[in-house]
Amino acid sequence: MNRNARIVATVGPSCQDEKTLRALIEAGLDVARLNFSHGTHDEHAARISMLRRLSDELGKPVTILQDLQGPKLRVGNLPPQGITLTVGQKVKLASISAEGGTTGTSDDVTFIPMDVPNLAGALTIGNRILLDDGHLELQVTGAGENDIEATVVLGGLLTSHKGVNLPGANLKIPGFTAKDQADLIFGMQVGVDMVAISFVHTAQDILTVRQAIKDCAPDRADTPIIAKLERPEAIENLEEILEVTDGVMVARGDLGVETSPAYVPIVQKRIIQEANRHSRMVITATQMLDSMIVNPRPTRAEASDVANAVFDGTDAVMLSGETASGSYPIESVKMMDAIVRAAEEHFAEWGLRENRPEEPERDDAISITRAARELAHDRNVAAIAVFTQTGKTALLMSKARPQVPILAFTPDIRTYRRLNMLWGVTPFFVPYVSTVEGMITHLEAAIVSSTQIQPGAQVVVITGFPVGARIPPNFALLHTLGG
Repeated sequence: MNRNARIVATVGPSCQDEKTLRALIEAGLDVARLNFSHGTHDEHAARISMLRRLSDELGKPVTILQDLQGPKLRVGNLPPQGITLTVGQKVKLASISAEGGTTGTSDDVTFIPMDVPNLAGALTIGNRILLDDGHLELQVTGAGENDIEATVVLGGLLTSHKGVNLPGANLKIPGFTAKDQADLIFGMQVGVDMVAISFVHTAQDILTVRQAIKDCAPDRADTPIIAKLERPEAIENLEEILEVTDGVMVARGDLGVETSPAYVPIVQKRIIQEANRHSRMVITATQMLDSMIVNPRPTRAEASDVANAVFDGTDAVMLSGETASGSYPIESVKMMDAIVRAAEEHFAEWGLRENRPEEPERDDAISITRAARELAHDRNVAAIAVFTQTGKTALLMSKARPQVPILAFTPDIRTYRRLNMLWGVTPFFVPYVSTVEGMITHLEAAIVSSTQIQPGAQVVVITGFPVGARIPPNFALLHTLGG
């Protein structure tokens, strides 16, 4: 049985050698995430080159997702051993560059440098300051012109460059930084397949990046953008974000810190439901098999988490530290694959199939994909075949969630690589054709060589007519293989 939900795995120090990357692809990796918070352009270029070569050798497409860093709020330089904060302790914080910060104590007040712009202007008395993914918490008790006074609410060891979250604060800083701009230009030059953007607040954040892609690489202006939803403002503006983005990522780590862990499961379900309704790709991310960073098996709760994301209707589930820096990257992908497959075997019992895409007035593309799904189910066909140049028809067919495999044929190499991100879609790279006869020839050859579908089985074929024209699908054919 083919797996429908996709596996996104982060490539990092634990899996960047050829042997391990090959094993990850063979184990089930569909999308390789490159985290541009780490690594140089040369390092990323080497990984991309190796992924492309392995993809060709193994005959399996691999989608490459460039994840831009965005503005990162961090603690500045502290002593090598860090500092220990205790409950009730008074501290002072100020916006000082990570390179220039110093730490000391004066009048029993510990000073902590913060690589956070406009810190004093963004916070007021009572605001919370969360450090190191929320493991430490401060509460603002006073705000000066250039610094902040705070009291430790949750203590512990704090070391240099740990992350900072400021729930409710408006720092008024751009989400698309100069580093992101340079990284994006590099990504377009080396041909990444998709771009994920961090720190999304509103739809304008997506439009800014889309314009940046058009400016630096006009021929790649259609590169899909994935909006990482990690802040409360993004959830408040979810509808307008979904109108302009190509996909979203449920970035549960920062969401849990910025809001509350109790809130995250509800938000996850809402995002997945709305993304599917708008026919947008959706990735569920963060700590899915987190214990496998150090253990060869996940917890039962983690297995349930992955399965429930599948039941919710996510297109993809993502591994971060498990593959990037963990001790068991290959085992993590294999385990993710096993959990997803087990969940999908029982999707009819527990899964949600009612998140049907919206149908804008007179949208023939959505109508034809729904008709293909119903025809496939009514006739008990073996598969639905989609011929597409841009990939949009395959996306809409994926969002219709048919109960049969989707075979997507395209003559465009960029589309071929992007298609591997889509739920339930098996991509095929084929020569351009302009006739129905040529289309059927490619279809039959692919089915014979790559599937278990037998002659005499029926396949629903959808495409635009005239064949080969870059138009929405308006043509459906019920074809008998070998007939």
